[in-house]
Amino acid sequence: MGTYYVGLAAAWVRGARPDLARESDTATVEAALAAGVRIQRFKQTAALPRVRRVLGILKGFAPRTLLDVGSGRGVFLWPLLDELPQVAVTAVDVLPHRVADIEAVRRGGVERVRAMVGDVTRLDLPERSFDVVTVLEVLEHLGDPGAAASAVVRMARTAVIATVPSRADENPEHINLFDRRSLTTLFSAAGARRVRFESVLNHLVVVAQP
Repeated sequence: MGTYYVGLAAAWVRGARPDLARESDTATVEAALAAGVRIQRFKQTAALPRVRRVLGILKGFAPRTLLDVGSGRGVFLWPLLDELPQVAVTAVDVLPHRVADIEAVRRGGVERVRAMVGDVTRLDLPERSFDVVTVLEVLEHLGDPGAAASAVVRMARTAVIATVPSRADENPEHINLFDRRSLTTLFSAAGARRVRFESVLNHLVVVAQP
């Protein structure tokens, strides 16, 4: 059971499969596993170097509100919720079934997270509406990363944190490969006054401040 974010997995079960809910988180997860429910998305990922680094940066900023763009399967979202209990998180993804999973976690008791289906470049949200915006493992997938960078810089009060692969790989969905120079140009053009970098295994972590 130690390999899962048990509290978040139990919340998802309560929200998506209330028939399997039990008195404790552990019993709820065990009931789901016994019923053949797949909860692999809630396996712990905080030990991944890029996740660990992003969490460290976030703890330094101590945000109260955060927009997570492209939350996907929750590789970053679940450890963020697990380790930063003070943060209210809005998650955005283009895939409805990913959003449905996050909303199930909310219904199951984690009320400080909410999710919406959307394209970051078309979100109808005010300027500076979140302390921090994260765009993690996303920019390499986008046809117009400049538009996405402009959108996230516009919505961030304190910082945008982005991660991208630092070398070419075989993922056919990765259509962009960035380096420090191209990322500096991207975020500076989007309105960031300061852009700094950290390197982790096969990835760059970008901190862009408006």
